[in-house]
Amino acid sequence: MEPILQVQHLTHTYGVGTPFQRSAVEDVSFDVYPGEFVGIIGHTGSGKSTLIQHLNGLLKPTSGQILLNGKDIWAEPKKIRDVRFQVGLVFQYPEYQLFEETVYKDIAFGPANMGRTGEELDRCVREAARIVGIRDDQLDKSPFELSGGQKRRVALAGVLAMEPQVLILDEPTAGLDPAGRENLMANIRDYHRNRGLTILLVSHSMDEIAQNVDRILVLKSSHVLMGGTPREVFARGEELLAAGLDVPQVTRVAMALRDRGLPIDPAVYTVEELERAIQALRKGGAPC
Repeated sequence: MEPILQVQHLTHTYGVGTPFQRSAVEDVSFDVYPGEFVGIIGHTGSGKSTLIQHLNGLLKPTSGQILLNGKDIWAEPKKIRDVRFQVGLVFQYPEYQLFEETVYKDIAFGPANMGRTGEELDRCVREAARIVGIRDDQLDKSPFELSGGQKRRVALAGVLAMEPQVLILDEPTAGLDPAGRENLMANIRDYHRNRGLTILLVSHSMDEIAQNVDRILVLKSSHVLMGGTPREVFARGEELLAAGLDVPQVTRVAMALRDRGLPIDPAVYTVEELERAIQALRKGGAPC
């Protein structure tokens, strides 16, 4: 299977030629495959936001390339707008970008700019609204009458309505209460499962990352520190903590139990895994 996205030796330097010159990302390379759900983690200033803004051409590399379906997205600069239709980016607190008179018009803005009209446009809007849990009777309301969580859904629907090949989510649940966070992530999981969409999720919540993604990319100081499955990454919990990052709460419990002499794999990252490991210990068997 060929990658859908390829980041090749990407470097982005701000303030070139000034005393404030610094590279926000430096020589970063990785591939993303169709249908993957990839988590991107890193402490503040690690380069996450700069990285994802390159993936749909909001920023242009200082050096290196971004390939979408094998083609450099900057090969034809006049067509970079088309890349943004194919790689949808939902910023942190996207509800601040709502501006239309009605929810319907806000969701329709992107696909309308792609040239969709009539029944096709209506289908895109209503299907995207349904996916994120916006009811038909809410479509004629002003988006500013909605709650914070509902506004977040409208903003997400506006990107989904463009039917991108790749969806990038930057802290999609930031500022929501626990019920709102889980509800929104459940919608995203369902969409990923039903459509096979490629998703990149940036999050500070290690539990959110652990419960949703297939693979994790860890950034530190503008570079890739490590990458792998959640089990492979969280197995290096001490290294993550030393890098100023966190691990899932379950992994912290497993690490604490191990430090107290119990033979439990500290790489566990779900409640179910930890439960099986503890049950195995109680039965005198080998822990999972």
